[in-house]
Amino acid sequence: MRVLAVTHGPSVGPGVFADAIEADGHELTEWQVPLGGAPPASGAADAVIVLGGGMHPDEEEQHDWLGRELRWLAGLLEAGTPVLGVCLGSQLVARAAGAEVFRAREPEVGWLPVERTAAGAADPVARTLPERFEAFQWHHYTHELPDGAVELARSQVCLQAYRLGTALGVQFHPEVRAAQVEAWLAEEPDDVTEPEVLRAETRRRIEAWNELGRSLCSTFVTTV
Repeated sequence: MRVLAVTHGPSVGPGVFADAIEADGHELTEWQVPLGGAPPASGAADAVIVLGGGMHPDEEEQHDWLGRELRWLAGLLEAGTPVLGVCLGSQLVARAAGAEVFRAREPEVGWLPVERTAAGAADPVARTLPERFEAFQWHHYTHELPDGAVELARSQVCLQAYRLGTALGVQFHPEVRAAQVEAWLAEEPDDVTEPEVLRAETRRRIEAWNELGRSLCSTFVTTV
């Protein structure tokens, strides 16, 4: 199977998702959108994973490529291409489906509690998540639930996972490696008031979190 990872910067790649895709014998390619180039042709991938980024989903004036990506994502949704959106990727998929994106009432950065819904327990991919778990998060924005979508998980702050047909979005970061956390700390130091506390918690949690991330990605690709 051909899996395309859509990335928005050098430190926000597929992480442990790449391990799962390789272990399952699939082909992974990447399209780093800010570098330019035409979007991959329709049908170029059997599944698409849209990853995070330091920008926000409504910043077309600062990032002129966002409009192009949104139009491309809308085409994927219309075609029924399986899509997994992560953080910014989840927000962009929701916006491409017509949902409003906006700043969350407070940012979520670090290891924070998430609860799966009853619909999540029945979903073929989201059911790999525990009923309640501490998820690694790093976001300032959220979005409405797109028309026709089902909420799969949420936190005290906002929607955390949803399904819209063959598309799945998660606000948290199941793909993240410890090295990526370090990179984000360097890139966005003002987002974390106690970086050493975050580092210590990451060291304690990251192995199990990476196992969950690989399982989530593998299940997504398998169900395609």
